[in-house]
Amino acid sequence: MTQALESISAHRCFGGTVGFFRHAAASTACAMRFAVFTPPAAAHGPVPVLYCLAGLTCTEETFMVKAGAQRAAAQLGLMLVAPDTSPRGLRLPGETDAWDFGAGAGFYLDATEAPWSAHYRMYTYVTQELRALVNTNFPADPRRTGILGHSMGGHGALTLGLRNPAIYRSISAFAPICAPRRCPWGRKALGGYLGEDQGQWADYDATELAARVPDAARRPPILVDQGLADPYLTEQLRPDLLEAACRRSGLNLMLRRHEGYDHGYYFIAGVIEDHLHHHLRILNGA
Repeated sequence: MTQALESISAHRCFGGTVGFFRHAAASTACAMRFAVFTPPAAAHGPVPVLYCLAGLTCTEETFMVKAGAQRAAAQLGLMLVAPDTSPRGLRLPGETDAWDFGAGAGFYLDATEAPWSAHYRMYTYVTQELRALVNTNFPADPRRTGILGHSMGGHGALTLGLRNPAIYRSISAFAPICAPRRCPWGRKALGGYLGEDQGQWADYDATELAARVPDAARRPPILVDQGLADPYLTEQLRPDLLEAACRRSGLNLMLRRHEGYDHGYYFIAGVIEDHLHHHLRILNGA
């Protein structure tokens, strides 16, 4: 590994390793942390890699600790990469005043409004800087890269994936924020980070992107799982809007609704293996 990448800790797990790392990120102009699960198969050559984006208030630890993904990832030979959800410790005005904006709530976009624009550039960080760092320092196959996420991270997985099909060949999400222009969480974040010009907002709205994605019918299917006992379903998440947009454009969306399941990681743990198989089929060209 390069000297610029600091190893914080490493833990053996199902024959592989969960590692936590820190580095000085140019895109966010601050130190950033991320986690990597390296499966046993990586000892024999590059393996497919999934970027796993967490939700509001979460960190690089959340997915690794709660999702229960490592057993299946080890068996399937998948690398998992989990970035933090925002820059940290910048002491920006209002940075820690609310749980749904600022620290822990980067929304995977590049802010254009001061003071956020100098640091809150999670779109560039995830799609470019972190990806280059992982491809250089770990046995990841850059030709077989997918992305998944939960809630705010599901919004991130859908928007980053839809906008960058040459990078992310496979996409999935758990209880994603599907239409941030039309929900309170999204309007607060997009307005605060991007300003009042809603013309910029569409590039970070999965429903808007799905409605106008080029060559939609040729894109691989997107898997989304949603619990019907999710308290945020009707006000904040709106998968119905994403479903309608995909129907109009011809984008193949597999939206699975689950009776009795809520918004948390107990739900994710029950469907995570399906998601890993979904990605592997696409990444291996099935």
